[in-house]
Amino acid sequence: MIFREALEPDIVKIVEMIADDELGKQRENFQIPLPKEYIDAFKNISSDENQELIVVENDSAEIVGTLQLTFIQYLTYQGGIRAQIEAVRIRKDQRGLGLGKKMFQWAIERAKEKRAHVLQLTTDKKRRKAIKFYEDLGFVSSHEGMKMHFSK
Repeated sequence: MIFREALEPDIVKIVEMIADDELGKQRENFQIPLPKEYIDAFKNISSDENQELIVVENDSAEIVGTLQLTFIQYLTYQGGIRAQIEAVRIRKDQRGLGLGKKMFQWAIERAKEKRAHVLQLTTDKKRRKAIKFYEDLGFVSSHEGMKMHFSK
């Protein structure tokens, strides 16, 4: 497995994975060519030194997974850094083969390299299998998350 920062040509495969589940189908707009919003978002992410959009390649150089890490500097915890992991996706034909665990092991080590004191994530409460997977990795449900959505 090769973990590397995503390049612009990778965006189609990334968005395809993000849109390929029951929740993603409801909120994403996967089509080719991709809508401009995805390209703009990629440019914003790739120009921000605190963002890492990662793709995972198999031995055939095919993209089989993706994740995004955000490093948040703040004043609490004596000026600590919090790592946030988002948009973890695995290509449908690669699920159940242990890739998710490898991706999280990589992300944990990357967060430690960046001197983060915590790695956090949020997940939709409907994703019961994902929640169990995260708990098995050692994540603890320690806070109650809240969101406020705005219309476009």
